[in-house]
Amino acid sequence: MTQVSRAEYCVIACAEAWRDAGEVLASPMGVIPSVGARLARRTFAPDLLLTDGEALLIGPDGAVEGWLPYRQHLALVTGGRRHVMMGASQIDRYGNQNISCIGDWARPTRQLLGVRGAPVNTLNNPTSYWVPRHSRRVFVERVDMVCGVGYNRAADAPHHRIPRVVSDLGVFDFATPDHSMRLASLHPGVSVEQVREATGFALTVPDEVPYTREPTTRELELIRDVIDPADTRAREVGH
Repeated sequence: MTQVSRAEYCVIACAEAWRDAGEVLASPMGVIPSVGARLARRTFAPDLLLTDGEALLIGPDGAVEGWLPYRQHLALVTGGRRHVMMGASQIDRYGNQNISCIGDWARPTRQLLGVRGAPVNTLNNPTSYWVPRHSRRVFVERVDMVCGVGYNRAADAPHHRIPRVVSDLGVFDFATPDHSMRLASLHPGVSVEQVREATGFALTVPDEVPYTREPTTRELELIRDVIDPADTRAREVGH
């Protein structure tokens, strides 16, 4: 097997978010999550539903498979039958996410995207996160504004679940007694110390941390030759 890039490990980690998902709507946001969702559909998640981001359901080759009216889209969202992978300008140990502003919301130092659909996403269907640059500016002790709802704020939400957070350093989940963030795998070439240094709160770190799995030869062929031949993934994670 030829050398696997960090971006390709990130694609695999994102694709794994949809393993055995069944017939659910995948809503990836960002280049690498989108490549990951399409890879999952072509391999181990054949029932996954992909969209063009508007009103059409599309196949792995981009051909139209169906129509998704807004009413039906909302039914999937609020019924837990969508798995979205969003970005995060900030995220804390319980999975609270911020994409709205930096600083006091009444007088922020930076205005970002805004709350948008994050509360509905996180309370009504599984939501994972993709962070292309893992740093203490993103992985913070406390988010400046809660947009996506974390485990410590959503005890009674029936469809709330954060399956994973993927960054350019590794994969994280919330498989701990208090649903705080845990290091689930390291991308090859990354150390536990690097992750700890780049994280602004104390992570749960198991005694033995596995590496993110290797892509198969077929998966690499699909990523490089079929799904992303222009290597746009390298623009999001270049190392």
